[in-house]
Amino acid sequence: MLSLATCHWIWIKAHHNVIITGGTGIGKSYLGEAFADKACREGFTAIRYGQGELFEALNVANGIGALSKFRQKLAKTDLLVVDDLVLVPLSEDQRRDFLDIMEDLHGIRSTLFTSQYPITTWHAHIGDPTIADAILDRIVHNAHKINLQGDSMRKLLLNITDTEPEP
Repeated sequence: MLSLATCHWIWIKAHHNVIITGGTGIGKSYLGEAFADKACREGFTAIRYGQGELFEALNVANGIGALSKFRQKLAKTDLLVVDDLVLVPLSEDQRRDFLDIMEDLHGIRSTLFTSQYPITTWHAHIGDPTIADAILDRIVHNAHKINLQGDSMRKLLLNITDTEPEP
């Protein structure tokens, strides 16, 4: 992980992806945002969406006739961060939209995904086997994978702040 953060951002220049998986509260979103922040400090552009936010933005753009413009915006961004990927299964429209975005970005931009689910289960969460294959083919094969383990940071923080001093 340290090499991803300090290696002159070769992974972004090479248009690689990063996938951060792990349990609830472990720090996936924090790391994803830290990578995006550092990328911006290094002169790259980055944008972050939660899975629901991304599909909501796509729906709005589609509703106002600006879907092409929205996709162009994503395609011009050096790093797209999608937080909590496959937290809920994708609908048919979401699968197609997501495939289109991954096709737009593949080989020309980098993506960073966080997910509570292991990569091996994403296929089932995406749904349609053919579309899932196409999406995962564009994400996984050139991805640096980080699997976080441990207790929820929220739980640890709560335990620290709720303890009473000993007399």
